[in-house]
Amino acid sequence: MFAAFLALLVLGVYTAAWKLGTPGSGAVGLAEGAVPAQYQPLVQKWGNLCPALNPAVLAAQLYTESNWDPKAVSPADARGIAQFIPETWAVYGFDADGDGKADIWDPGDAIPSAARYDCALSGDVKGVNGDLTDNMLAAYNAGPYRVINAGGVPSISETQGYVKEIRTLAKSFARPVGRVAPPSQQAAAAIYFAQEKLGTPYLWGGEGGKEDNGRFDCSGLTKAAYASVGIELPRVANDQWNAGPHPGRDQLLPGDLVFFAHDLKDPRSIHHVGLYVGGGYMINAPYTGAVIRFDKIDLPDYIGATRVTADGAKALPRTNGA
Repeated sequence: MFAAFLALLVLGVYTAAWKLGTPGSGAVGLAEGAVPAQYQPLVQKWGNLCPALNPAVLAAQLYTESNWDPKAVSPADARGIAQFIPETWAVYGFDADGDGKADIWDPGDAIPSAARYDCALSGDVKGVNGDLTDNMLAAYNAGPYRVINAGGVPSISETQGYVKEIRTLAKSFARPVGRVAPPSQQAAAAIYFAQEKLGTPYLWGGEGGKEDNGRFDCSGLTKAAYASVGIELPRVANDQWNAGPHPGRDQLLPGDLVFFAHDLKDPRSIHHVGLYVGGGYMINAPYTGAVIRFDKIDLPDYIGATRVTADGAKALPRTNGA
């Protein structure tokens, strides 16, 4: 039954569509489980501070900067969940939580301050031609003078890449308006790859190479399945979570990645991933001693799903996992 279903799926042709609300209007909500629960109210509230910003864009920036780590320190001495340089914090950091101290390490201050900084930059480039959110992000990366001087996003590869990455990643944090974009034909081919591996013994850390005797662990299998169609995912399951938008349980389609976590309110606790094939089932490499097989996805630790896109995979930070 599954073989016939998958054969038909591979022949299908899908078209993609995506729709988000207007930035700053309050119409952009956060996808369930996309942001760690303790930070979600802050991101939702302060992400609507100005018209150029929305919660999904703010979430994408925070994820890219620190992977939600409030103790993160960069080689350039950028600090905390929002990765403020101390000199920038001295100007834009403030006591948002009212505890009497503007603390660069406290997400209750740092997240609102990050929104405040974004909105100040958007004010600096407000009169520049082009999309205000793109110009704000470009100013964050390259400085407002370069945006003003260029009359928009400057022709700097790093800056153009940053703008595209944040706008793409924002789709993985935003609650979709209407239906999530259908999967591409690449998703069908990824399923075909995984189907061919059914019965292969599990190997922790396995990526299917000669040194692994063709064996996989869970994220090694999903990574290899999408690599077979030219989409490069990160190696670790929880890093694959933001490779595209998050369909609801009733919106799942074959090719979606399905995830399982120790804490259903925190995607950083994801410990397992499979490839959805329809009918409530996934192909997955479950654990040592088992083989790659079909399993039901409706388990107590199911946290959600991701509809992989090529742009979403490219936008993922490559420093957040092994």
